[in-house]
Amino acid sequence: MTRSWHPEAHRSSRGGWLRAAVLGANDGLLSTSALVVGVAAAGRGATEVLIAGIAGLVAGALSMAAGEYVSVSSQRDAEAADLVAEQRELQRSPREELGELAAIYEARGLRPELAREVAVELTAADALGAHARDEIGLDEERRARPLQAAWASALSFVTGAIIPVLAVATPGPTRIPLTIGLTLAGLAALGWVGARLGGAPARRAALRVLLWGAAAMAISVAIGSLIDLAV
Repeated sequence: MTRSWHPEAHRSSRGGWLRAAVLGANDGLLSTSALVVGVAAAGRGATEVLIAGIAGLVAGALSMAAGEYVSVSSQRDAEAADLVAEQRELQRSPREELGELAAIYEARGLRPELAREVAVELTAADALGAHARDEIGLDEERRARPLQAAWASALSFVTGAIIPVLAVATPGPTRIPLTIGLTLAGLAALGWVGARLGGAPARRAALRVLLWGAAAMAISVAIGSLIDLAV
């Protein structure tokens, strides 16, 4: 009886977008919150604190997008260079490259005859693709995508940063405590979600992000208070 093939979902395939999304949201939430509570601790008024938050949101989103694009573009360039070099070798020494591919399959446990047969079949179908996947380790589904990474980082940063911006826009004396409370809750949620999607222990990840976030905001408040005293 022939078994039907079905695709399986693996967490590792989420690596690129998950890393960009989680880091972007975490950075947007924490950096913007630390900025506004630091400015507030420096004795600035509600309007100035809100302006600082909006400026931090815009600047941070653009910075994240640009940084992620440059970083992933460098990775993409390195991958492209590897493919060009491999294509050159395939044209220059096809027999040696075929033997190299067969040796890879043999090292993975195939019999020498079968390894050679598999190498011949895959080379006939797509020589560069076979070498890219099995020799270099480049899978098309996991190739670097600069624009995707840039947009994911920028949008996730805004998603995180909008929380403290809306909190400091709330009228009344509770806006800073509200900002701190929402930020800590958001950091814990981000740590938990990121760990769950990646298959890691969720409680430990949430606690780790929460502690580091609280420390960052405490330092920002301390610096802001010192500036207020100095000025």
